[in-house]
Amino acid sequence: MTDETRRGLPAPPPLGAAALPPGTYGGRVVLVTGGGTGLGKAIAAEFARLGADVVIAGRRAERLAAAREELAAVPGAGRVTAAVCDIRDPEAVAEVFEAAGAASGPPDVLVNNAAANFPCPAEDLSPNAWRAVVDTTLTGTWFMTREFGRRHLAAGTPGAIVSVGASYAWTGGPGFAHSAAAKAGVKNLVETLAVEWGPYGIRINGLVPGLFPHTDMTRDIRDGLERAAPDAKDGRQPALRVGAPRELGWAATFLASPYASFITGHTLVVDGANWQRRTLVQPEVVPVREQLGRGPFMP
Repeated sequence: MTDETRRGLPAPPPLGAAALPPGTYGGRVVLVTGGGTGLGKAIAAEFARLGADVVIAGRRAERLAAAREELAAVPGAGRVTAAVCDIRDPEAVAEVFEAAGAASGPPDVLVNNAAANFPCPAEDLSPNAWRAVVDTTLTGTWFMTREFGRRHLAAGTPGAIVSVGASYAWTGGPGFAHSAAAKAGVKNLVETLAVEWGPYGIRINGLVPGLFPHTDMTRDIRDGLERAAPDAKDGRQPALRVGAPRELGWAATFLASPYASFITGHTLVVDGANWQRRTLVQPEVVPVREQLGRGPFMP
């Protein structure tokens, strides 16, 4: 692009700014799965900045410990607790809720961020590979959501859930059939449970990130971005920039807040309109196998 009028969307406010009034989450407990790294940690940081007691859950104790120290240093943060949990195990899920309750109290907000993913042609997906992604991304999200909902229903208390999704839940995701199918299920859970649980004061919304580069991105995802456009990451976005992780955190804190108390069953896409991008003439089709640098399929 050479037209000087094409400046894209403005940069976000600086790190440390808050999207809601200080103390919005004071006295409230927020449980974030996959909160030890990447976008989960960024989301947890924004809840902490607004005064929440944050519980981060994940499978790797060392990453959780490092993230807990980092989050505890966020100005305004309440208590920060780390809990090792494999969300694919319903008993472990129940245990993490017990640990959260013992540390800070029953979670008022659940952020379903944990997921698994890797690029792969559909025909190359083994049964174990399929299960590894679907069991974490969809079934694990369901186990966490179910546990949260049952506890609030039993106690007669309101609650808010934010489930992180993906735009290919609408469009399909060539190269990510396992993840796309799982994320479509997550989106449907948002829409289904909003109706079922709304009468009891439990809200559930989806949150879809666009391209938010961060240091914890997996090597295969990072390599895919490099292959697609090694010198033009920003130019591929209608916004002419990528997202800052804190922007996703601001969206999550809003969706779970009292200021969004009439919003439920909605999925908010935070990607600068990139998922809606189309060209007047579509480029030549390149099969997924070729995009991933794989040779002919060999059964």
